[in-house]
Amino acid sequence: MTIKFDRELIERCQTNAPRYTSYPTADRFSFDFNKDTQEAQLKKLFSRNSDEPISLYIHIPFCNTLCLYCACNKIITNDRKNIARYITYLEKEIELYASYIKKRLNVVQLHFGGGSPSWMSVDEVASIMNIVNRYFNLENAEEVSMEIDPRHTTAEFIYGLRDNGFNRISIGLQDLDKKVQKLVNRVQTFEESRAVLEAAKQCGFGSTNVDLIYGLPLQTLSGFEDTIDRVIELSPERIALFNYAHIPSVFMPQTRILESDLPTPSVKLDTLAMSVEKLSAAGYVFIGMDHFARPEDSLAIALKNGTMQRNFQGYSTFADTNMLSFGVSSIGFLGDSYYQNTKDLDSYYSSLDNGVLPIQRGVVLTNDDLLRKYIIGEVMCQFSLNYSKISKTFSLDFSEYFATEIIDLHGLSDLGLIEITDFGFVVKEAGRFLIRNIAVVFDKYYRESRAINKRYSKVI
Repeated sequence: MTIKFDRELIERCQTNAPRYTSYPTADRFSFDFNKDTQEAQLKKLFSRNSDEPISLYIHIPFCNTLCLYCACNKIITNDRKNIARYITYLEKEIELYASYIKKRLNVVQLHFGGGSPSWMSVDEVASIMNIVNRYFNLENAEEVSMEIDPRHTTAEFIYGLRDNGFNRISIGLQDLDKKVQKLVNRVQTFEESRAVLEAAKQCGFGSTNVDLIYGLPLQTLSGFEDTIDRVIELSPERIALFNYAHIPSVFMPQTRILESDLPTPSVKLDTLAMSVEKLSAAGYVFIGMDHFARPEDSLAIALKNGTMQRNFQGYSTFADTNMLSFGVSSIGFLGDSYYQNTKDLDSYYSSLDNGVLPIQRGVVLTNDDLLRKYIIGEVMCQFSLNYSKISKTFSLDFSEYFATEIIDLHGLSDLGLIEITDFGFVVKEAGRFLIRNIAVVFDKYYRESRAINKRYSKVI
């Protein structure tokens, strides 16, 4: 099972582009979208009698330490009273949404993200799950998952997750090289990670994921090779191999990382090539962009069956369900709109104290947005595009509507990222590492603001 890695192609195609966990991307959300807009979307969506399942996301922002590379919305604290208060307000928010929905919706997927949700105690997790179960039906949920920091997670905590209905975890490991760990302020032993994953397997969790980051300061090829070997030894069902995005102008903690300590672009490519080769030899399937999975994992099966999707958690086995999100800064998707909660706790608490949805911004998708959202999803997840299918589904002439984009696609074909076919195009295997280069062709907003696209991370 060999994964095609074309280094020369990657070197020629370096650019900055969104990761497309949504379209339009979050930086296009408007502050004109407010609680009144959200209320209108809720009434529109839930006024009809629909039994479609929904996904839920709960954001737990608290961490007990600061990882300098982190781009997540987090609050560093060791005062556990903050967690208790936060749960009280999560309940207020969920109750508020329930007053609009007026029915106990079925949930297909529930994910706890952060921050570090595992910084909570089992009792605190149980408290949130009791609230969720009061207003939603989780009996047929296919995936209940949590992001885990192994540095403070015990086997007992994992067993507690199982007892509360969880069946999947994702752990942050990043790099096992001690000098790298010290420089990014995340010292974590191999044994801590192994203990958490072993506990999850003993509990019968259906899938485990390990996050790795290449491109961190002082990272070396040989050091990361040892990390890859040890992770393969852990045998998680999925591995996410992220490129470190150094954007200190956006993420303040990164200002403490010296650019002079970062590996060169050549070393980063050496590291990626080595990692891909080793993961391929170990039997992992290349999903796309930076995700790998074992052949028997549901994500690899979804890729094979053409049913893979993409949402705010990355590649997913679930259909493009509506997603209600709760907690500070969380992003959700309802009907034809995205919304994001306020990003600071004071505003979040104040809104809920006044019985107001804590919305900060969002966007109602136009017909053009919905069209491009669908196309980008096809490119990112099915790695092909059928022009006739698009024309029929959206009642348009694809060649006429996307005349400019087709010119760009022929340029990508000349580069070797895609192959033009009678029905449209297919992404070549080597092009799947650069899938963002292809998806961005259909991003109208990206085209309109090329001068400021350094807000996005490099594709590799």
